[in-house]
Amino acid sequence: MQYRPTIGLEIHVELKTESKMFCSCPNNPDEKEPNVNICPVCMGHPGTLPVINKKAVEYTIKAALALNCQIPENSHFDRKSYFYPDLPKGYQISQYKEPLSERGFLEVNSKKIRITRIHLEEDTGKLIHTKGADYSLIDFNRAGRPLMELVTEPEITSAQEARKFAEELRLILRYLNISDADMEKGQMRCEVNISLAPKDEKKLGTKVEIKNLNSFRSVEKGIEYEIKRQTEILERGEKVVQETRGWDDAKGKTFSQRTKEEAHDYRYFPEPDLPPLHISGNLEVGFDDSEVINLEKIKAELVELPQAKRKRFLEQFKLPKNDIEILVGNKQLADYFEAVISELRSWIKARNDIPERAVDKLIKLTANYILTELQKLFSQSKSDITKCKITPENFAEFITLIYSGEISSSGAQTVLAAMFATGADPSHIIEEKKLKQVSNKEELQEIVKDIIENNPKPVADYKNGNEKSLQFLIGQVMAKTKGRANPQVAAEILKEKIG
Repeated sequence: MQYRPTIGLEIHVELKTESKMFCSCPNNPDEKEPNVNICPVCMGHPGTLPVINKKAVEYTIKAALALNCQIPENSHFDRKSYFYPDLPKGYQISQYKEPLSERGFLEVNSKKIRITRIHLEEDTGKLIHTKGADYSLIDFNRAGRPLMELVTEPEITSAQEARKFAEELRLILRYLNISDADMEKGQMRCEVNISLAPKDEKKLGTKVEIKNLNSFRSVEKGIEYEIKRQTEILERGEKVVQETRGWDDAKGKTFSQRTKEEAHDYRYFPEPDLPPLHISGNLEVGFDDSEVINLEKIKAELVELPQAKRKRFLEQFKLPKNDIEILVGNKQLADYFEAVISELRSWIKARNDIPERAVDKLIKLTANYILTELQKLFSQSKSDITKCKITPENFAEFITLIYSGEISSSGAQTVLAAMFATGADPSHIIEEKKLKQVSNKEELQEIVKDIIENNPKPVADYKNGNEKSLQFLIGQVMAKTKGRANPQVAAEILKEKIG
């Protein structure tokens, strides 16, 4: 029998605020010393009162707007009661009945995957399991950090689609600058709900949740494994048990953790120590008498998102889709590329003699050098675009020098490496290193004449139709001029003189 997988995602994202969700403790994911960013509030000591982090609410609403969600008129925080060693209060302040947003969608491969809700809560602490020990340690630095949770509708149909959804979401969060969403650091954590049912049945199968998916690869592999596991159970005529399962990345398989709780098991009720949030006229969120959150202001802060940027880059720059995907996948790199193109357009306008077809060539040349040679230098130096010393103006000048034939392709690599190391102007580097390409025919005539006289066999071979011999002769000219000769001009002169 053929089975239909139905998949839903629950994705937790740590927001990039300065302080925690309900107290003034630093929200520092890079803190190495355990239990230093804590206070009586985030540790749940008796008599303490939480205060809502306004910036965390703004960030959650910003994400909701970017993901086409509805912002309801009223919202409030709830207590979610459960015991776990890394939960200092014995309950978690979360949202259940009235989240900050609901009913959105994210488009993946031309398919709109609906988002049920995006709500805000506080994170738990972190358990540290020492290898070989019969105890675990707890680091509460993470406890109380603002945690945004996104829940999709159960309408994802494959492991690849789930992975793509998570990857696109991370990209959007980084574009909005509300989270780094680094899965290795636990700043973005995925849980998968998956069920299988016969293809001809509308009713969904028994839901199984997979936790501990801390990479996009784990999301994809975990779903693939669970589809295989549940298929084998159903084919044996047995029933799938509703449960929570963990993911063992080393073994590449899921394992049972516990029977899944239902919502009523958490005994949700409104958080008595926090005021409800009111949204007035869909314009302002009432916070208290002294401060409000303005939705129109948040909307105005939204940047161009990845999907819109892909479409614009395709229409405006006519680049290959793979190149666009790499550029859009790194907002800073895409911004740098556009800044270089802006400088190039100024140069083109000033020259007033560049044909339209050459503009496309300059754009593609820019993309090629950024995505190959510049990226290679980043890789070698273990840095990225944020550390780049080359200004967009200097990079644009570098491209014009290549286009104008001032430097050869090999010379361009030398110049770019020097620019990368020092941030110097390309013209100064060319002059200092004597890299200016020789394109003057008169200057090359004598060199070519000497090459022809000293290589009679390759000359004869070329006359007999061997095109490779011409390439050999061009190489000799390049060697003689230490790579400074323009190979196209050298080829023209060789053809003229050999006849």
